[in-house]
Amino acid sequence: MSAPAAAFMLFDTAVGACALVWGEHGLIGVLLPEADAPATRAKARRRYPGARDDTAPPPAVQRVAERIRALLDGGRDDLEDIELDLRAIGPFERRVYAVARAIHPGHTRSYGEVATALGDPLLARAVGQALGANPFPIIVPCHRVLAAGSKSGGFSAPGGTRTKLRLLEIERAPLGGTPGLFD
Repeated sequence: MSAPAAAFMLFDTAVGACALVWGEHGLIGVLLPEADAPATRAKARRRYPGARDDTAPPPAVQRVAERIRALLDGGRDDLEDIELDLRAIGPFERRVYAVARAIHPGHTRSYGEVATALGDPLLARAVGQALGANPFPIIVPCHRVLAAGSKSGGFSAPGGTRTKLRLLEIERAPLGGTPGLFD
């Protein structure tokens, strides 16, 4: 007997249409918005081949979408308790994601601080690579990890650093004491 296929749903947020992807063991991915909903749907299909577009997600998945939507509307939910299917994630990445998940809305840490929390400040570049491959943006808040000196650093989501700064603005995170991008 084969395992049930993955499924995904799109949901509207203040930053555009996001997607949640889940399988038999829980959430396997989150997609930030592309240029429009059809582009986000197409990316979900490319990244998760065989996943079906589910218009009636399970209640637990629907609650996650509602919580993400509320956070992107300016809420303060840290989403730390949302269970993720980490079976395809390596041990180092799991450790990085655990540290990132402990960064609450409105707060940031540097790549170096995350590396130090992992026990080796020389791992900053590896931390950046792990966060760049993060399949759970927003739930694993890679946007809250900045380069040294509160500089934005990179961001692999659509829109790049502009999206990262927009997410930090929504969360009212201070960015080096200067006005935000959208002030």
